[in-house]
Amino acid sequence: MVSNTGHDTSVLDERYGRSSDARKKQRRVAWIVGGIFAAIFCAWVVWAALDAVGPAALDVRDTAHVVVDDRTVEVTFELSVEPGTTSYCAVQALNDTFAIVGWKVVEIPGSDQRTRTFTETLTTTELASTGLIYRCWLA
Repeated sequence: MVSNTGHDTSVLDERYGRSSDARKKQRRVAWIVGGIFAAIFCAWVVWAALDAVGPAALDVRDTAHVVVDDRTVEVTFELSVEPGTTSYCAVQALNDTFAIVGWKVVEIPGSDQRTRTFTETLTTTELASTGLIYRCWLA
């Protein structure tokens, strides 16, 4: 190749990787890297979709609490789980400074209903300001 100044630039092009062979090689590497990225992305999408269909799901929602007296609070919650699945829930009572003043783990036996409502009574060490579900899990 001859430049504007009349000098042959093919030696410089070869030296600095500007030849047509180098461009072909760069394109090939770009396609391979892109293909690998696309394969990994597709595998991740399939894995995430299959994971969502995995084991029984559990959903819990606090619906109400009633402070009965200085030593008692009632917590009402709604639990949704696959019918026939046993689960456990940790119910807690908190005071004004968010310290735990009552705690109870209850077993929820399996049922033919998916969504059920429960009310648990907790004994507290002092006056509670709230009661709620800490966590639920499958047996």
